[in-house]
Amino acid sequence: MAATVFGSISATQANSRRKIVAESRSAGYSTLSENPEPADWRPPLLVMNIHEYQARELLQKFDVATTRGRVAATLDEAEQIARELGDIDIVVKAQIHAGGRGKGSFKNGFKGGVHVRKTPQEVREVAEKMLGEILVTHQTGQAGRLVNKVLVAESADIAREIYFAVLLDRATAAPLIVASTEGGVEIETVAEKSPEKIIREPINPLAGLQTYQARKLATQLGFESSQLKNASKLFEGLYRTFIAYDCSMVEVNPLVVTSKGEVLVLDAKFNLDDNALYRHPEIAAMRDIAEEDPREVEASKHGLNYIGLDGNIACLVNGAGLAMATMDIIKFYGGEPANFLDVGGGATEEQVTEAFKILIADKKVKAILVNIFGGIMKCDVIAQGIIGAAKTVKLSVPLVVRLEGTNVERGKQLLKESGLALIAADDLADAAQKVVGAAKGK
Repeated sequence: MAATVFGSISATQANSRRKIVAESRSAGYSTLSENPEPADWRPPLLVMNIHEYQARELLQKFDVATTRGRVAATLDEAEQIARELGDIDIVVKAQIHAGGRGKGSFKNGFKGGVHVRKTPQEVREVAEKMLGEILVTHQTGQAGRLVNKVLVAESADIAREIYFAVLLDRATAAPLIVASTEGGVEIETVAEKSPEKIIREPINPLAGLQTYQARKLATQLGFESSQLKNASKLFEGLYRTFIAYDCSMVEVNPLVVTSKGEVLVLDAKFNLDDNALYRHPEIAAMRDIAEEDPREVEASKHGLNYIGLDGNIACLVNGAGLAMATMDIIKFYGGEPANFLDVGGGATEEQVTEAFKILIADKKVKAILVNIFGGIMKCDVIAQGIIGAAKTVKLSVPLVVRLEGTNVERGKQLLKESGLALIAADDLADAAQKVVGAAKGK
């Protein structure tokens, strides 16, 4: 997304960005609803990322030049790949869904998730310190990520590094190429300190990336005349990859020029449109749930839009816009939301029960707010779901419920007759104040 480029992104802000993705999907990106659903269709993910080695595999299908190498899950595999690469410098890179790996540290004391070695035995020794260990970077937080695989690849003799990305610019609803001669560093830092070094090239979605645009970009990025053809071909391959796989972003950092004048992709990151995954089963198969929040994985199984946050007030809401407003008003009254959870307009009692299970499983949660505006989703259905969930899941924290809309009186009556120890709220402000107070033990 274009937002990726123009602001400094922290781990907390990244979570907020993911909330916006969820809101956008519910608000207007309805690809699935406009096409027949395959028999094996599953609820879409809010966000799906892939590993670096998987991104390389996809790029190579469009003749995007990369270094030789493969992924390894065991020490023997890592050593064997190194032998096959021959007598060259070899880079070993930890594969996790997070940036800053090179500057990260493992909890076993080993420094850095990216290392260059010369022999197969040295590659094996490095892999031994990475595989099965927790890598902590500025994007993972202190919890870190478990490294299950490493990329073993040819090391490039880098003469120059470049940043290049194809993004979906939501302001124009069209692709946008963002590039800079300042590759190898965070693009947010470049945008903040040297905005004049950021090149932006809008792409007509009907015409696609034109040859003259690719050559213009190559010239602006300082490629020599002998490199223009290869650079332009690589740019066109990146754009075709972006379109072919329904991406919202293909980011290469760095794209390098070697000492021999080769133009290569060294590291690539993809963001994929989850609504289009039904068209790409080969991409969906790349999902690595070990890299995802277990709560989000469980929620996706039941068609729930869930994103975990850092607060202690759980939210169960219907509609992404209302969910965002609910989190905002909780913050306004001094609380911290523990999640984004949109049960959608057609949630069943079973889904509501599963939603409560996920909320209660979060040990940080001190109170739960159910905020429902009944339109398609009727209040009495939600009320019945709350009652059924409360009987199935033993609620150990205060529950605040605000219902409004279709069949609201019937819903309130059902809750009143249920005998549940819940706190009723008259409106959104009242609900927020009550749940914040309950979370604080007041």
